[in-house]
Amino acid sequence: MGFPIEGVRVGHWTDVEAATGCTVLCFPEGSVASGEIRGGAPATREFDLLAPERTVDRIDAVLLTGGSAFGLAAADGVVEHLADSGVGWDTEFGPVPIVVAMALYDLARGDGSVRPGPEEGRAAIQACGQDSDGEIPVGRVGAGTGATVGTWRGLDRARPGGLGLEVTEREGLVVAALFAVNSTGDPDDGSAATAVANGEFDSWPDTGILQFERRDNTTLGVLVTNARLSKADCLLVAQSGHDGIARALFPAHTRFDGDAVVAVSTGTADGGPDAVDTVRVLATVAAEQAIRKAC
Repeated sequence: MGFPIEGVRVGHWTDVEAATGCTVLCFPEGSVASGEIRGGAPATREFDLLAPERTVDRIDAVLLTGGSAFGLAAADGVVEHLADSGVGWDTEFGPVPIVVAMALYDLARGDGSVRPGPEEGRAAIQACGQDSDGEIPVGRVGAGTGATVGTWRGLDRARPGGLGLEVTEREGLVVAALFAVNSTGDPDDGSAATAVANGEFDSWPDTGILQFERRDNTTLGVLVTNARLSKADCLLVAQSGHDGIARALFPAHTRFDGDAVVAVSTGTADGGPDAVDTVRVLATVAAEQAIRKAC
């Protein structure tokens, strides 16, 4: 599936042997964004500037990366590449690229000593839009390469996660969700909630119900819409993205996840005064389905 919103490009750097990688989304001039973190253990860079009250009102790129906090260094390569291209927030001494980075923990898989850095970040952004068939690789690529799900039941019970993409649309308003799923919880269709309510929920033997060992995970998402939204509107959309996480994964937003969602508006479609409400509905579904596709 290609990216359905004009001007948005996606690129990956992947190391299959080391089971890590990073993914960059580049946005057209005039894009705005906000975001929200609900996991207890986030690893991010420049996330605070997404708050609606902050001065910067543009977004140039978002980096999703493996390597935990080490992987945030890959943002340096993304920033340098954009700076070389003259892209960024205008200042007296030249443009400063606005790049938000979010990292997930994949060090327990493959070779944990290999982590995305500046060179890998630059490679990912240079790959943006270069797929010959126009398709965006998903699954065990980029930031999803070393991802796992279900680690709350023990590392030996974990299953592969990955990168998922879903698109929803209504009356010309489009939402695309790209999620790297590396969750403590399991993919769930609602049956876990029913089991808990009925007193039938079975945690792992000898651990007791809903008792956790420490795990290091994270689900990261980017929601992109063509709707013309403000930064405050984008924050509401990001919150709806977290609703999608909670619909697709159980448990979600634990102390050991760094769950974070960024919502980006390219602003090319005017959906009227109620556009944000429509986009929030579309975003919830797109996030949920992107996560399900990833794992």
